[in-house]
Amino acid sequence: MKILVAVKRVVDYAVKVRVRPDRMGVETASEKMSMNPFYEIAVEEALRLREAGATAEVVAATVGPTQSADTLRTVLAMGADRRRPHPS
Repeated sequence: MKILVAVKRVVDYAVKVRVRPDRMGVETASEKMSMNPFYEIAVEEALRLREAGATAEVVAATVGPTQSADTLRTVLAMGADRRRPHPS
């Protein structure tokens, strides 16, 4: 069995979010980005299941800009077996 974990790149939880001057969204151009903490928990649980022998492989996937590859590299560093980027 394989586990597919979806991950998302978001503004880092330690950064204070600022509204854009046009008030049509959030300023993300100069902000630090990281993996959503809830997805990080999901990756850790999938890795625990693999270590327990309940699954053979942990695959991470994301959809987003090319900078999302950084998030996938983080998941691979945590111990995931493969990554499945989706070109946007």
